[in-house]
Amino acid sequence: MKSGFTAIVGKPNVGKSTLLNRLIGTKVSIVSDKRQTTRNRINAIANLPDAQVIFIDTPGIHKPHHGLGKRMVQAARTAMEEVDLILFVTDATSPARDDDRTVASYIRDLGTPAWLVINKKDLVDEETLAVSERACRALGEFDRVKILSAETGENLEGFIGEIADAMPEGPMYYPPDMVVDRPEEFFIAELIREKLLELTREEVPHSIAVVVEEMIPREDRDIVDVSATVYVDRESQKGIVIGAGGSVLKEAGARARLEAERLLGSQINLKTWVKVRRGWRDDEAILDRLGYSE
Repeated sequence: MKSGFTAIVGKPNVGKSTLLNRLIGTKVSIVSDKRQTTRNRINAIANLPDAQVIFIDTPGIHKPHHGLGKRMVQAARTAMEEVDLILFVTDATSPARDDDRTVASYIRDLGTPAWLVINKKDLVDEETLAVSERACRALGEFDRVKILSAETGENLEGFIGEIADAMPEGPMYYPPDMVVDRPEEFFIAELIREKLLELTREEVPHSIAVVVEEMIPREDRDIVDVSATVYVDRESQKGIVIGAGGSVLKEAGARARLEAERLLGSQINLKTWVKVRRGWRDDEAILDRLGYSE
């Protein structure tokens, strides 16, 4: 039996969460085309016949501009210190930027085995891909280089097995039917945030946070009543998130509810409210309450 921990790291928006979902075979982390979508460290468990790999999805490493950003970067750095293997994900369309070099420097300091994963090969031609590969390889010394597309699944066949083979011998850290180490409330909050990311303008997403206040199953019917609060940074953002006649919030809630019902296997009655909390990204108490741990 082999078992171990693998951190998926890289700058924002390189496709780390999409890669994780592909490797696990189901959606365990929200995705969007907005930078810094992933804010929390998530442990996702891949159970194979003779191995268990715990993947750690991490926030994108970037230059932080507020307390939340600092916590996100620290969460990623801490994850890298506790694993058996690091998957350093880069973007074939924008390789070897300053953030990539920062991640590479962290990996060098640790000395943990690291594989270079060049993602989004489906978005570039062969010539551009060759240039990207050279630039990414120059970032450091890597035990293996993998070029793939997490979006289409190209070159991903057998990759999970390769990662499992690289794990040390060890016990099962999680039960065989467990896929992720987060509670249902966390996923519902993340689904609501994902749908709001899809529906709101570029300046709003980074100022959105969602917390599920309560989940109460009804005794007489197969329905779970869920109450969630959406926090924004400014009054003007509240109007954008709600939308004309509540259209944006209603649509986001409807989309999130459909996925949440598949997750819980029961009907959901979802109610959401929007509140303004100025400067919440620098408020340590609010960050603690929202679960943005370091």
